[in-house]
Amino acid sequence: MLSAEGMLTVATYNVHKCIGTDKRFDPDRICRVIEELDADILALQEADRRFGRRDGLLDMAALERRTGLSMISLSVAPKGHGWHGNALLARGAKPLRIRRIVLPGGEPRGAVMVDLQLPAGVIRVVGAHLGLLGRHRAKQVDAILEAVAEAGQDDTPTLLMGDLNEWRHGARSSLRGLDPFFTLGRPGPATFPSRLPLLTLDRIFGHPRGIILGTAAHDTPLARIASDHLPLKARLDLGAVAATAPLPLAEAG
Repeated sequence: MLSAEGMLTVATYNVHKCIGTDKRFDPDRICRVIEELDADILALQEADRRFGRRDGLLDMAALERRTGLSMISLSVAPKGHGWHGNALLARGAKPLRIRRIVLPGGEPRGAVMVDLQLPAGVIRVVGAHLGLLGRHRAKQVDAILEAVAEAGQDDTPTLLMGDLNEWRHGARSSLRGLDPFFTLGRPGPATFPSRLPLLTLDRIFGHPRGIILGTAAHDTPLARIASDHLPLKARLDLGAVAATAPLPLAEAG
């Protein structure tokens, strides 16, 4: 949970439309995994029905009572949770600016970008679920970077979290365009498939360098059955970023 010094926990979780590895549809089970995470900021993927009215699948009011996490209003559907299934929840945060990003490719995909006011400062969070084809993911990476650049304020701490559907690293990775802004670094922990994690499909990247103190897959008996992905968690230190940020220039006059 967020401390006065700016330490916080963030997480990303593909909830697989609340269908577990036992083929059961069980939204409450997903909510219990979210309780286990105890995250201050949480990006969800596949949080809405894919077809029809695109209604959200979780009881967000009950989830807020149990965790303190409030849903950021992102959906254009009356009962939806997010944008193309991407939802964002936060504890004790005020959304300052919201952008829904349409991602290119052969299937409908999107990302969300939200500036959040926290007690320790402002953080920009991008939640995304990238496509299944590498050439589409590379174009989607470009679209996200373009949106971040258009938002300006390069010194704003920025996170990119989500199911990025890429298991490769280095020159063969469709995510290589994210570097150097997000400083990809070494591969993170495997999160897919949840029963025997082998692939690093879920990622958390941060800007500037050093904002992320460490990442870990949330591997519990409940998480292994609730979805086909394990959640991925990270610890952040916003206080360290604020301490090293340059002071604003004084106005002339």
